[in-house]
Amino acid sequence: MQRLAERQRDFSAALLDAALPVPPGLVGPDGEPSVRRFAVYRNNVVASLTEALMAAFPAVCRIVGDEFFRAMARSYVRSDPPTSPILLDYGAGFPDFVATFEPAMTLPYLPDVARIERAWIEAYHAPEALALQVSDLADIEADRLAEIHLALHPSLRIVRSRLPALTIWRMNVANGVPGPVDLAAGEEDTLVARPAAEVEVRSMPPGGAEFVTSLADGKSIAKAMKAAVTAAPRFDLSGNLAGLIGAGVFVAYGFDEYPALKKHGTGP
Repeated sequence: MQRLAERQRDFSAALLDAALPVPPGLVGPDGEPSVRRFAVYRNNVVASLTEALMAAFPAVCRIVGDEFFRAMARSYVRSDPPTSPILLDYGAGFPDFVATFEPAMTLPYLPDVARIERAWIEAYHAPEALALQVSDLADIEADRLAEIHLALHPSLRIVRSRLPALTIWRMNVANGVPGPVDLAAGEEDTLVARPAAEVEVRSMPPGGAEFVTSLADGKSIAKAMKAAVTAAPRFDLSGNLAGLIGAGVFVAYGFDEYPALKKHGTGP
């Protein structure tokens, strides 16, 4: 007799692979293997996961069409089944899967569009945090401003793409209108965050992604600026800081790497 863990493993494998037989022990009223009943359950599970992916990646779905997306989603479900009972968590690996899905190789921007959509979901469900305002930094001496370290909002995500993925995403969500896109137009970096009630998706200027990534690694403004200037010699520190503060992506600051940061409205 199989152990419970073995039965559960065989059941979950058969559930997502129609080529596998009905797991032992699943019988109908007649005592025979219940192939039809299990097939209904199998189809319902795969259909539910596919629908969840379609809801989570609407732009990708619109770009490739429902039929193509369903086929791609079914393949993904078989290769990467859920590990959590919460459907909102499902699909984290979908963008990377799209990058390896051979029929989608003719759309090189598709994985990055999917990454923007996944970042949107993660930002939407991230913890709340009160954003710093310009006034919160007013007491810092001007000559020490470059020394501070900034903590980022927990909802913040950055998606980097060598292609105009953000432009394509915008064309294919909400009331966007698809149109011609020059894939040689260059890279686009995207900032996704939810500082308040709504998720905001913004284009990042050259060097902006390096700057924010360095801040996330605990570097000071001065060191983060050095990384940004290396990537983009014309990086505008003042403009980027103003834009980021306006986007509500900073929640605290301090003068040490990964310090006990002074939080907005709660510090001495």
